[in-house]
Amino acid sequence: MQWETVIGLEIHAQLATKSKIFSGAATTYGALPNTQACAIDLGLPGVLPVLNEAAVRMAVKFGLAIEAEIAKRSIFARKNYFYPDLPKGYQISQYELPIVADGHIVISLEDGTEKSIMITRAHLEEDAGKSLHEDFHGMTGIDLNRAGTPLLEIVSGPDLRSTREAVAYMKKIHTLVRYLEICDGNMQEGSFRCDANISIRPQGQKSLGTRTELKNINSFRFVERALQYEIERQIEILESGGKIIQETRLFDPSKNETRSMRTKEEATDYRYFPDPDLLPLILDDEFIQKIRVTLPELPDTKRNRFMLAYKLSTYDASVLTVSRELADYFEAMVEATGGEPKLCANWVMGDLAAALNKENKNIEDSPVSPQQLGGLIKRIVDNTISGKIAKTVFEEMYTQQGDTDDIIERLGLKQVTDTASIESLIDEVLTANPQQLEQYRAGKDKLFSFFVGQIMKISKGKVNPQQLNELLKKRLSM
Repeated sequence: MQWETVIGLEIHAQLATKSKIFSGAATTYGALPNTQACAIDLGLPGVLPVLNEAAVRMAVKFGLAIEAEIAKRSIFARKNYFYPDLPKGYQISQYELPIVADGHIVISLEDGTEKSIMITRAHLEEDAGKSLHEDFHGMTGIDLNRAGTPLLEIVSGPDLRSTREAVAYMKKIHTLVRYLEICDGNMQEGSFRCDANISIRPQGQKSLGTRTELKNINSFRFVERALQYEIERQIEILESGGKIIQETRLFDPSKNETRSMRTKEEATDYRYFPDPDLLPLILDDEFIQKIRVTLPELPDTKRNRFMLAYKLSTYDASVLTVSRELADYFEAMVEATGGEPKLCANWVMGDLAAALNKENKNIEDSPVSPQQLGGLIKRIVDNTISGKIAKTVFEEMYTQQGDTDDIIERLGLKQVTDTASIESLIDEVLTANPQQLEQYRAGKDKLFSFFVGQIMKISKGKVNPQQLNELLKKRLSM
């Protein structure tokens, strides 16, 4: 039997506010346990939550970016469940009336096609604390610093049909929230994570199969691995005559498998009801319009502009617009060179990216500025140095700093472009290799590369390759 996979993702993006969603407590990552949890976060008697306006603005900004409906009236509810790291015994979230609904985002697939994914809702809620199981000698420690941290939960429709689509969608949302500067996207710190709902059904069947939910996955690679394992597990169960149980499962990356966590709750199990301490959130057109004018150039728009203005391929433009910082670096570099976008793109995606990846650095941490790298490109274009020598200059620039001209001068790397000097080198090599010269003139054309290599060797790679080829061909034809 042919099976079809149905996937929906619930992405939790931690909003980049300085304080929590209902209190003034700080949200700084890495503070000592329980030093950033105030009385409101702990739900102590007599305290009242106060909504953080910055979190509302960020939610609306996201909604506008995905062309969604922004609710003029939305409601906060209490979602009741009992975990050690949920001090109030309930989570303040939105249920029936979310702030954002009915949006979409377009993902690009590997075969070049595009697919629109429905985003059914994006709602505001508070995060829970964190249970710590290490170093407590069989006991569990509770850190409530994260309790009350503002989250935007972004819920897709069941529109994803493969692990690759799911990862492409998750990456697109990750790029978008970082462009909007509403989330830092740091997956290692838990700022961006997802729950995945997955089911399978016979090919052509319209109704959905029984789904399982995979909780708290915080890397693109783990999402792909967890979903693939779950697809295979569900198919094996159904093909052996079993039934899928609706449940919540955890992914164990060390074993590359999912395991049951608990039977999946339904909405009724959470006993949602409007939070009596929070009034409905009312937004007017003026508030929404003021946020609309702050929207940056969005990833798809920027990618299309790069393709049109800089004549870049879809692939190059997509890579260079994966983050605002990378796109800004590229454009500053193009400006520094006075043009040469393709050459700039090659160096940003090639040598610079390789050097940064080797040290696990982002473009913001680059020790080479776009102006410095642009200066290197200019010296390639004006034939001061060859592309090969440019790599030596770049390595020096990356490790020791300095401008291109200073490095070229200090290391004596200026390219030989004087015709007389190049002809002298040609004569030197041909005189030193009479046997190869005789073989070449007898028809062994491959020896041309041998002569080029020898000349490059004695010139330490400084000869202009184009001039060398032209002058060598002329000399050998005599």
